[in-house]
Amino acid sequence: MINRLSHESVSRKTQYLLLAGMPVFFIVAGCFLQPLETIIPGIWTLMIEPDFLITDYFVVGGIGSAFINAGLLTLMCVGLAYAFGLEVEGHTVTSAYLMFGFALFGKNLMNVWAILLGTFLYSWTHKIPLSKYLYVGFYGTALSPIITQMIHLPGLSPIVKLFLGILVGITMGFVLPPLSVHVQSAHKGYSLYNVGFACGIIATVVVSVLRSFGVAIGYRSFWYTGGNTVLAIVLYTFFIGMMLICVLVEKSRTFKCFIDILKTSGLGGTDYIKDKSFFVAGFNMGLNGIVGTTFVLLVGGQLNGPTIGGIMTIVGFGTTGKHLRNILPVMIGVLLGCFLSSRSITDPVPMLALLFCTTLAPIAGKFGIIAGIIAGVLHYAVVMNVGSVYAGMNLYNNGFAGGLVAILLVPLLQSFHHRFTNDEQ
Repeated sequence: MINRLSHESVSRKTQYLLLAGMPVFFIVAGCFLQPLETIIPGIWTLMIEPDFLITDYFVVGGIGSAFINAGLLTLMCVGLAYAFGLEVEGHTVTSAYLMFGFALFGKNLMNVWAILLGTFLYSWTHKIPLSKYLYVGFYGTALSPIITQMIHLPGLSPIVKLFLGILVGITMGFVLPPLSVHVQSAHKGYSLYNVGFACGIIATVVVSVLRSFGVAIGYRSFWYTGGNTVLAIVLYTFFIGMMLICVLVEKSRTFKCFIDILKTSGLGGTDYIKDKSFFVAGFNMGLNGIVGTTFVLLVGGQLNGPTIGGIMTIVGFGTTGKHLRNILPVMIGVLLGCFLSSRSITDPVPMLALLFCTTLAPIAGKFGIIAGIIAGVLHYAVVMNVGSVYAGMNLYNNGFAGGLVAILLVPLLQSFHHRFTNDEQ
């Protein structure tokens, strides 16, 4: 009871206001990082450009435009959750941070709404409260590049292309809820990006259909460089500020509860806001952000739209499973896999694998450091090749790869775990 006191004493409205503080912070930062007169044209450019992997919005529209696009989109989604009466829980925070992170390299103010509409229609058709699937809809916007791709189909009138984009988006959003529930049983919660795995399946089917009709999907690699100093200051300021606020509110309980978090496996279904408090989870998030940012800088990587998206994903899942004890072994595994393959970790795909591999954090949390490192090595190998199946149309590329690794690895780890447990008994 004592662990929940501070969370329960903070009103729902206050919790939403604190959550909205994240996108507001970056909107303000964006106004200082790009000439004001270029921001709106930049936002328009990133909305009409193709945005499949890897399309860094820092390159396409500018840093300020990317931050403001991400901030506005996140505020809209937080507002939707508030309007539908949802209490603040782990997935409220996680989905907001993922929406922000991926709105730096693929999601924008135009291409997410048809998918959300499809999820709403599924809920309405099956007479299920929308609150049950709203977060699935938020996560499912990983497929938004497909909508933009439909709008760029050659040989069709703009009206037809817009209609096809909306229709495909609604269809994908309608399919997502049952599929995401179904695939959960395959990896048993050991890949935290469950909807990402479902999105990978949908994207594979859609891209296969497009290719069967002769639609060619090109290759993109927009990767911003040279902004590490300024962006590191912005990120460290935000994460340190988050941690200080949480410590001031929770006081002496923060560190004790944080140690309790480190003892958990982080298996899918974990919710540190419910189990501890809003502010203890926030402290864990801030520390994850500092470590993620520092990791990128230490290995010589670039802070840009995609890597900040990866960092914000680690931060967001700090409420639903990720912590230092279970993310670091998997990240070390990716570094090892990259070293063994003689590739540079600073290349775009390996760098994103280094951050998003933390979808497999529950493996390290449950089975230990060695298992986490093995999971990281396997994840690196899979993610380097699997994206070609759906041509970068699933923004949660690592979610699909992580699901495959978990399906392969977890049964083996469980069999050895059960054997050794029985032997000890």
